[in-house]
Amino acid sequence: MHVAQINFLPAPERLAPAEVLEQWHSLVDIAEVVASGGTRVSVVQAAAREALITRNGIDYHFIDVRGLDAAASRGHRYAGLLAELKADVLHGHSLAFAGDAFAISQCQPQLPILMQDHADGPPRWWRRPRWRRWYAAIDGVSFTASELARRFTRVGLFGPNARLFAIPESSSRFTPGSRADARTQTGLYGDPCVLSVGHLSAGKDPLSVLEGVAKATLQLPDLQLWCAFGSAPLLNEVQARVAQDPRLSGRVHLLGKVAHEQVETLMRAADLLVSGSLTESCGYVVLEALACGLTPVVTDIPAFRALISGSRVGHLWPRGDAARLADALVDAVANRPSSAQVRAHFDAALSFAAVGRQWADAYAQVQDDRRRRTP
Repeated sequence: MHVAQINFLPAPERLAPAEVLEQWHSLVDIAEVVASGGTRVSVVQAAAREALITRNGIDYHFIDVRGLDAAASRGHRYAGLLAELKADVLHGHSLAFAGDAFAISQCQPQLPILMQDHADGPPRWWRRPRWRRWYAAIDGVSFTASELARRFTRVGLFGPNARLFAIPESSSRFTPGSRADARTQTGLYGDPCVLSVGHLSAGKDPLSVLEGVAKATLQLPDLQLWCAFGSAPLLNEVQARVAQDPRLSGRVHLLGKVAHEQVETLMRAADLLVSGSLTESCGYVVLEALACGLTPVVTDIPAFRALISGSRVGHLWPRGDAARLADALVDAVANRPSSAQVRAHFDAALSFAAVGRQWADAYAQVQDDRRRRTP
């Protein structure tokens, strides 16, 4: 089977095609995830210049869409390339581009289309009639967790023939390593050594995390919390909270922005990962933690539940509930799985090969559905 993945979001004009592949990690990772399941993959990327790059057996077609302001015009351009590629299934990135997918379907009505959610929300109510028409052309939709589809299904946005799939948004290339070596490299310490990776923003709820950590120190007096973050709109509040609470002062370390490759070393050094996220479409940080063999202590939200999959390698706590976070941290220390056990769960359910098999099955299903409906 030959699958064409289309990223409808145009690449920045300032980036050369090779730079896009270097900086847009998920574009490459998702393609290679699918290829690892034995599926032939081509990638089509909206761009400001034409180019063809081949990496690891995958062709990346950069298509110049400048001046094609109407979805119908872009759809005709994409459909022409898909015909040349003789694609069996179209895998479209982002439900926000349903109009482009619909335009392709008008040019190639027999081509099965499967769209992948990337933290997309449903359109406003007054736009929904048009979007229902667009979504009616789609054969399948993938979310990391089936519960994430409810925002769409409860208002009847998807057509009656659309299949829903629960497939992790991506995978991770991180691997376990020596904790002692990683601690030497990073300077991390603590018993437990707890790591947080995420923005200091309301959606990540760092203040509940701090309160949960403060409560946990009553039973875990040697706990140390290390926080790597990018944007930090709540930085002042976080700093004030740490300074004012003697349970936190001296044990919370704000690392600031950390290069992605260094996150792997931090995860190898830590004992636990903590997250207070209120919502996620996937939760890459949990994927990466599991890949490193690091036990996650994270909020009980659909995406995180899907990644942990009822296994015993992680701990869930109700979002915003600092007391339950404290309990989860104490329990995680008392019943911590080995790094090998955590990694075994990742290999079985979340590795490139495991997720690639899920995609191969999804493609086969939408292709079979389309064949049955075609006269």
